[in-house]
Amino acid sequence: VQLQASGGGLVQAGGSLRLSCTASGRTFRRDSMAWFRQAPGKEREFVAAVSRSGSAYYAYYGDSVKGRFTASRDNAQNTVDLQMNILKPEDTAVYYCSTKENWYSSKDWEYPYWGQGTLVTVSS
Repeated sequence: VQLQASGGGLVQAGGSLRLSCTASGRTFRRDSMAWFRQAPGKEREFVAAVSRSGSAYYAYYGDSVKGRFTASRDNAQNTVDLQMNILKPEDTAVYYCSTKENWYSSKDWEYPYWGQGTLVTVSS
């Protein structure tokens, strides 16, 4: 499985950015796709994930982004997007997309596949 993330950049506090991640290679229809982030000097943090059950999709969020970020998924395109609104300087980090089989997890070590990361910088 290969993951390619894009959409990072520099934005002022209060602004918005949209990240996109495309999966290719062997993919699993029952998989979960997730976003994590890692700020300088900090551990990797769970941001959001989308899991699928039958024809329904369920999104989950880390506490620090609830109400501001929205994850969405297009299974036909094997993509997961992250719409980030009301960005804060503390959202500055490298954002990684990842995928695993079955239901989501907020623990990064449970994800075997990772993209290369895209940098988001929020200026105050």
